[in-house]
Amino acid sequence: MAQPWKTLECIETDEGVLELRQRGEKDFLILVGGLVLMNSLSNRSEIVLGQLGCRHLKDHAAPRVLVGGLGMGYTLRAVLDCLPATAQVVVAELNPIVVQWCRGPLACLTDNAVNDSRVTIEIGDVAEYVRRAARDADGLRFDAVVFDLYKGPHPKTDRTQDPLYGSRAIANVHAILQPQGLFTVWGENYDEGFDKRLQAAGFATSSQRPGRGGYRHVVFVATKKVRRTTAAKG
Repeated sequence: MAQPWKTLECIETDEGVLELRQRGEKDFLILVGGLVLMNSLSNRSEIVLGQLGCRHLKDHAAPRVLVGGLGMGYTLRAVLDCLPATAQVVVAELNPIVVQWCRGPLACLTDNAVNDSRVTIEIGDVAEYVRRAARDADGLRFDAVVFDLYKGPHPKTDRTQDPLYGSRAIANVHAILQPQGLFTVWGENYDEGFDKRLQAAGFATSSQRPGRGGYRHVVFVATKKVRRTTAAKG
């Protein structure tokens, strides 16, 4: 007989009640408005998201990575496992309670990834963080940007105005990436419109559906192209 779920904590948010539940030692759920956002036993796509975004940085001297969304910390753990000790990782998380959960009952899932010395937590909207960084011509530039947000791109996304997946938001991500930097994004399903907007912004794109059989989420992988300059004629 399955164990009943126990609610550990819940808070009101603009999108409904955000709730953490547990049954068993490492079986957790995060819900919002009664909908499951994350299940600790189903994390394959989140791990692959972090790996695809950062595995090319293993031998980089001092890589900088921006992670949008913390969740249960699986993507962050995968990112950290790909990076050297000299890396800097900024995690933008909207809800401070999620950070507390990852430092508390969820810490056992990721070897306390959120407290890694390479990690800086920014409480706030990752879209606003990216906008500010893009406006700052002398600001930090990143070698990878990883979006692990429960609302991924979809066909009803506003093509221009969406703060995360619209063309203006994509242009901002492009601006804060180093040449050949990677932008990886978690999605429920493949969205052709989002893929085309990435390409129009100057990214080379591909996508993967991690796992085998059954319903599988998608990971978009976008590489910032290096602009070729034409030598002036003498």
